[in-house]
Amino acid sequence: MRTSSGRKRYNVLGAYHAITGKLLTVVNESYINSVSIGEMLRLLRRSHWGEPITIILDNAAYQRCYWVREYAVLLDINLMFLPSYSPNLNLIERLWKFVKKESLNNRYYESFDAFKRGIDTCLNDIDKKHRAQVSTLMNPRFQTFKNDQIMAG
Repeated sequence: MRTSSGRKRYNVLGAYHAITGKLLTVVNESYINSVSIGEMLRLLRRSHWGEPITIILDNAAYQRCYWVREYAVLLDINLMFLPSYSPNLNLIERLWKFVKKESLNNRYYESFDAFKRGIDTCLNDIDKKHRAQVSTLMNPRFQTFKNDQIMAG
């Protein structure tokens, strides 16, 4: 089986609107860090000028740092952090799993540019070609348990 060689990176930072199904992304070929988060916050504010914004983040240090929290306040964006080790509550993780399945599983890309195009094509089609599939994955309703439904084991 042919595989690509090298250690190039293609990072995608995404913000998915659970109601409208719109996806905003910030991409780079280095690392996701607080600067990348700041870029996403600016993009969100420009895209939703004058609207209240709350974004849900995991507990990565570069998302919780002082600079990001202060920048969010400056842009009037509310940050809500998920509990540690709870990727099942993070909708964007479901989207990344779908994108990997659609654009990477069992696929060989001749070049790094072709690899990036494969991912970008899938991301650009999220609210078009893949809308029906993604809408079932990105349902913001989560299963909850009441005390009487939990059984000791």
